[in-house]
Amino acid sequence: MKNAKRKLLFAERMLHGDGRTPFNAVIPFRIKGNIAPENLEGALRKLQHKHPLLNAFVEKDAAAMPWFVLTDPASLEIPVHVIKRTSEEDWKTISEKQWAIPFDTATGPLVRVIWVKGEVYSELILVIHHCLCDGGSAMAILTALLELTDNPDAAFAVEEPIMDASDIIPQEILKSKRKRAKAKLIGGLASFVLWMIPLKKKLVERKRDYMIHWKVEKELSDPLIARCKAEGVTVNTALCTALLLAFKAVRKENFHNKVSCPVDIRRFAPGIKKDNIFAFGLMFVVSLGKMPGFFDCAREMQNAIDRKTASLNAYDTIMMMEASHPALNNFTRFLKYGKSGNDCMFSNLGRINIPHVYRSFTLDTLFSPSVIGPLGNTTTMVTSTYRGQMDFTFIASEGFIPYEEAQAIKNQMMAILTQQV
Repeated sequence: MKNAKRKLLFAERMLHGDGRTPFNAVIPFRIKGNIAPENLEGALRKLQHKHPLLNAFVEKDAAAMPWFVLTDPASLEIPVHVIKRTSEEDWKTISEKQWAIPFDTATGPLVRVIWVKGEVYSELILVIHHCLCDGGSAMAILTALLELTDNPDAAFAVEEPIMDASDIIPQEILKSKRKRAKAKLIGGLASFVLWMIPLKKKLVERKRDYMIHWKVEKELSDPLIARCKAEGVTVNTALCTALLLAFKAVRKENFHNKVSCPVDIRRFAPGIKKDNIFAFGLMFVVSLGKMPGFFDCAREMQNAIDRKTASLNAYDTIMMMEASHPALNNFTRFLKYGKSGNDCMFSNLGRINIPHVYRSFTLDTLFSPSVIGPLGNTTTMVTSTYRGQMDFTFIASEGFIPYEEAQAIKNQMMAILTQQV
């Protein structure tokens, strides 16, 4: 794959931006035990052989279109920065700092590792430019990294990377004149509409970015899962309901009643393999209905989610977005300068099926990733479940939500969930 090129997909190009502004996904995890530095470095080299895009930098062509350029892993090593561990809270401070440290995408690589090294426990923090991967990709990278660090002799299959939208979309759909015309029409219409929308002249001052992290013990999560099943709603829907109710209680007149939820496109596009590295997602917005009780409200939301999920068409969406490249600057401008109509983005990675016990260490804790970027409202909640324990990371900026309000939202959300079990 050396010197192969791939044009950035629309979503990847939006996340890449100018290539200098940070838009970083931060994936922290805690291990108990010792790993040899040479094992970690060797694992990263093998990881680059497994996933060719981890050897990429970004190059713009004559039309200013960015391309991933895949190079030799030996010439583009993933850096490892070792920091002495002084407390269990170090990883939080370091994660927040990593949000603001940009990658030089013109030289690459688009990945780095921070090793917060202690005698018994250590945290390792994967930092990846968001244009390179989504949550599913990040978990695939983490799974392989742990396995290769533990066992340098482990065999691994080399990923067949996505090199074009045609690697995702079946040929019969891609060649459909009707679908191509529809995608081009929607893309052109989007460009016109975005150009016409009046926008603010000044960006919202983000001020301090911050993170609130907490875990939910099995004593709450197990009964919650059982109650959701009995009530006929998913845990994800119950969490969205509680999150919106918490925003409503705390934000009052600043409440928008809208949470955007990314959906893993792998569920709808079988051509995408589990280990494919890319950044593309589907999205829908959920809101509270008019039902008064918590689970009545959640069931109403569940019905809306089921309808929206049934109508999602991954292939049509990709074709439409790829036809919208001329609108990208207007779309980015709208996200930056448009009035925020969302309360929050809520991303649920679900159950993480990564082994717990390895030969020389155990994966003690997997923290939910955090991500922050320059495209408008930064308020995001990410949750995941590892070894039966739910984990939450709430990311925001003081310019959008004061820290005290975010703490109140977290407390209110957990009080609502506790009341249900």
